[in-house]
Amino acid sequence: MPPEENQVPLLSDQDSDQDVAYESGEKIHIIGINEPDEEGSLGVPPFSWKKLWLFTGPGFLMSIAFLDPGNLEGDLQAGAIAGYSLLWLLMWATAMGLLVQLLSARLGVATGRHLAELCREEYPTWARMVLWVMAELALIGADIQEVIGSAIAIKILSNGVLPLWAGVVITACDCFIFLFLENYGVRKLEAFFAVLIATMAVSFAWMFGETKPSGSELLLGILIPKLSSRTIQQAVGVVGCIIMPHNVFLHSALVQSRDIDHSKKGRVQEALNYYSIESTAALIISFIINLFVTTVFAQAFYGTEVADSIGLVNAGQYLQEKYGGGVFPILYIWAIGLLAAGQSSTITGTYAGQFIMGGFLNLRLKKWLRALITRSFAIIPTILVALIFDTSEAALDVLNEWLNVLQSIQIPFALIPLLCLVSKEQIMGTFKIGPVLKTVAWLVAVLVIVINGYLLVDFFSSEVTGVMFASVVFAFTGAYLAFIVYLVSRGFTLPAWRCLVQSKQTQGIE
Repeated sequence: MPPEENQVPLLSDQDSDQDVAYESGEKIHIIGINEPDEEGSLGVPPFSWKKLWLFTGPGFLMSIAFLDPGNLEGDLQAGAIAGYSLLWLLMWATAMGLLVQLLSARLGVATGRHLAELCREEYPTWARMVLWVMAELALIGADIQEVIGSAIAIKILSNGVLPLWAGVVITACDCFIFLFLENYGVRKLEAFFAVLIATMAVSFAWMFGETKPSGSELLLGILIPKLSSRTIQQAVGVVGCIIMPHNVFLHSALVQSRDIDHSKKGRVQEALNYYSIESTAALIISFIINLFVTTVFAQAFYGTEVADSIGLVNAGQYLQEKYGGGVFPILYIWAIGLLAAGQSSTITGTYAGQFIMGGFLNLRLKKWLRALITRSFAIIPTILVALIFDTSEAALDVLNEWLNVLQSIQIPFALIPLLCLVSKEQIMGTFKIGPVLKTVAWLVAVLVIVINGYLLVDFFSSEVTGVMFASVVFAFTGAYLAFIVYLVSRGFTLPAWRCLVQSKQTQGIE
């Protein structure tokens, strides 16, 4: 093969009128670090710590979805009700989440496009509009939980002076922090998130030290699988809250913040290698933070009368009553960690919303306008929620259950398109996943979907009353299952024009 053929890019240049995740001037330049850029080189360059540092960032932004207030509530409830017995499940659930996120990153790096953009191209108008609406609903549900988590933290830190709705308004302003930092470049934004993750780590590690959980029970909980009828609900919750639909869309876009040379297969593989390393490191850190939260509440409340009643709203107060003030009251340590979790996850939610809206609708809007629209979708209903439920912890718990159901419903509409796309040679070229990884990925996807299906059945069986409501739920369920079947079957077919274009684009590197 002549050398000049090696220069054919994996993708044709994107039209100027199409929305892109990052403009060329916003990307971090990678080519030419530590070694000469040899013309026609197809091999993977040697490992470089400097390059790993340049690639570090997207994985940590992605990991924030594993640390949002919804996950923290799942952690504390699992610890209080199941003790140390579900730590093994937390570890394996994180590993499953890592697999999904690595596939998302693979899609973004190999194609130069993110999941929402590819869904716009691969599905007919009616299907992609349904996918877009579902992605937006999932994002709104996650955002409400995250904003409420921040508002609870602000209420604690202000000694109750600021009500829940005021905390929501304050949190809503984080989109301006996001826009301000984004103007100074991707690295500044990533550094800000690193500070928030470090704040969570220090806060929950401090709590871990204060409560002194049992090291032997912690180790046994990680190594020995245990599950009982009493803890099945918490086990399902641990797995169910790991996969966040909007995070699958987000990671495939974040990896495009690095300017890699798509004309060389070796450079694309290099990017995949570095992203795999930094994403794995990021989720190991998130697992440790989740571990801190679970073990703190396992040590403090497992087997007590209040174990079943602990939630995000009253967790800090229960900790304060049990462990007292100290040099720095544990109530405020909890609130600081919760605030960092809420603020970081709401900002990444704004980020994800921009990519989802821009990708599905191909909108060429100013970033501040798109951020404002994305933030408004979630903040307006959240303020209403805060005003209605401010005085009732029980009502907030019920709302949280409904929001978990909302997100569980959306999971197939992110996972199935992702797995179908990364399996297609016409789209991925030589970077499509192999049969073993494909089988494992589909097994994980089916497991996650079945577990969330269990949550849905369990929830609706207790909540659905009346013939009219039941009829609506059954009709919705039928349409829901039919669309899932359509998405899976669609994965085995591809528009003829797409096959032709993509095969031409991948010929130069095979």
